[in-house]
Amino acid sequence: MDDQLLRVLTPQVLGVLVRRGADFAAAEDAVQDALAEAVRSWEQGAPDEPKAWLVTVAWRKFLDARRSASSRAMREIAVHREPAAGPAGQADDTLLLLSRCCHPALSPASAIALTLRAVGGLTTAQIARAFLVPESTMAQRISRAKRTLAGQRFEEPGDVRAVLRVLYLMFDQGFVGEPSEEDLSAEAIRLARQLVASVPHDPEAAGLLALLLLHHARRPARTDAAGQLVPLAEQDRTLWDTGMIAEGVDLLQHALAMDRVGEYQAQAAIAALHDDAASADETDWAQILEWYDELARITPDSPVVALNRAVAVGHVDGPLAGLRLVEALDPGLPRRDAVAAYLHERAGNLKEAARLYKAAAEATAILAEHAHLLKQAARLNRG
Repeated sequence: MDDQLLRVLTPQVLGVLVRRGADFAAAEDAVQDALAEAVRSWEQGAPDEPKAWLVTVAWRKFLDARRSASSRAMREIAVHREPAAGPAGQADDTLLLLSRCCHPALSPASAIALTLRAVGGLTTAQIARAFLVPESTMAQRISRAKRTLAGQRFEEPGDVRAVLRVLYLMFDQGFVGEPSEEDLSAEAIRLARQLVASVPHDPEAAGLLALLLLHHARRPARTDAAGQLVPLAEQDRTLWDTGMIAEGVDLLQHALAMDRVGEYQAQAAIAALHDDAASADETDWAQILEWYDELARITPDSPVVALNRAVAVGHVDGPLAGLRLVEALDPGLPRRDAVAAYLHERAGNLKEAARLYKAAAEATAILAEHAHLLKQAARLNRG
């Protein structure tokens, strides 16, 4: 049984059912039933047309469920709509499904949560971590989103801004999550490429794709041979994908030329400045701070932007200046202790830095990050 194949095909099959007019919740149930049947039937190997097999079985499961709850007239309509047997079309409905899940009837938070589940294949627990809420809260949010979409025929496209946010979170989960989730980053890039092709005059779509590429280019150097996290400043930059960086920079320049700067373009500009530096010492922190100032103007209520900007201030104006900004932020903000530890270390306050590294390690649920932060604390305690 090829779990990776099923993970890739699941949103595509779900998208086919939704495009045919199936209610989202019912379609998802039908796809899950088809997956369960695939687990039983594919023990000796997948069929020649696995997507077509899943579409056929899932559609029949949907019709069976519909017939059991509908009148004779509704059953006749359903049978009439059933397509003839044969290979499934080769079009990828994943992006269509992504857009439709970001339905105007849903709040942005609910749309993002639902699409991460349906398209990204994340578990409720993973989505809850991305949103920094309890798993039970996220389960309720997803259930409410499904109820909201009950009966919706998805005639209106979703909000492009919500789609961009979903792709950003999907990529981030794959980039910072466990090794088994790395394919989410590649999937987010694939979908972002499709989105840019469908909205070529949207600078934020191009900006997002640029941002994802500029970060993904560093992946080969992000961990060492033992799987330990390697900070950006210590990475072997010869391992970075220069072709991917060049593509990201070209996309960014194209987006900025439209003269409608948004948050993803600003983030991509920051990433490009990091990627352009031959070494950590050559990083142009002054320009990075200018882009953080722009990003703070675009997203004035973002504590994450404020935290990251404090790092840039710490490099330009000194670590104590950066620390003053960090101390004004919510103590419960994720990564606040890690940033404070980094700035304290740069200021020479090694004992306080070690304490904060340890506190940051205890607060993160990401194993690689936890191990890295504990390693930093031990290094300073030994010194």
